[in-house]
Amino acid sequence: MSNLKLDSVIACLDCPDHVQAVLEASMWASTRLQAPIGLLHSVPSLQQKAAVNYSGCLNVDDENTLLEQFTTKENLGNYELKSQGKLLLHQATTYCDQQHHKLTTYTLHRHENLNESIDYVDDKAQLIVIGHNVTCKATLSQLIRVSHCPILVTHAPFLPPTNALFAFDNSPTCHKLLNWLCKTALIRALTVHIVMVGKENSENCDALREAYARLKQAGIKAKKALLDCRDVTAALNYYQNENNIGLLMTGAFGQSRIRELLQGSDTKKLLGSTKTPYLLFPKG
Repeated sequence: MSNLKLDSVIACLDCPDHVQAVLEASMWASTRLQAPIGLLHSVPSLQQKAAVNYSGCLNVDDENTLLEQFTTKENLGNYELKSQGKLLLHQATTYCDQQHHKLTTYTLHRHENLNESIDYVDDKAQLIVIGHNVTCKATLSQLIRVSHCPILVTHAPFLPPTNALFAFDNSPTCHKLLNWLCKTALIRALTVHIVMVGKENSENCDALREAYARLKQAGIKAKKALLDCRDVTAALNYYQNENNIGLLMTGAFGQSRIRELLQGSDTKKLLGSTKTPYLLFPKG
């Protein structure tokens, strides 16, 4: 029987370089959403060429040297892979306890690839937190593209944001994100900069003003800006850096596949360029 709890924050631990950052981001989100944390680990494929090394991924005061015995072998058997996963989940649980996280933390040890694991939690979770580097063969953008749940991607170290950049493009996905932001407690204490990149015409100005008004009516402290620039990624990165903004928020892959093929995906470019936590809202 599954122990998945509804409306959890799911911490994906399949990212050795970012395990601590994922846990810290998950605890930050869990506290604001008043939601339990599901610690998710997917057993990697037995066909992989080298063992995934999780040693040193967490600073935990544990008398046992957890995981050490499993990280030096080049080919792990099925039993060892399961044991490695259990040790990782134990270490992650210990870390949350040591940080005095007060909300429920539980484990999800899935014997399948990360794609299938995310699909398993997708419709029941409130938020999925994942590290920028993942161990599965699928790329991060492929995982995000098929999700129906908001995903927070973090680099290491995770720094709790005090403000956020909401990249608004007047698309249907962006309006769904706007509706979600007006209701969620996740960004309630943050100052939200709603930024539109496009021509300074009446259509864009009206759309931006209406979206800004929605945030203000929801009780969110907000600022707005319209940037007349052809390069969306460069404009957003520049604005974020200039204003020292700690969280980026956009719709995920709102462009058509044809436009992505011809012009490239703004989501993919931002995933590659931003160094702060990045919240992506699903298109589906």
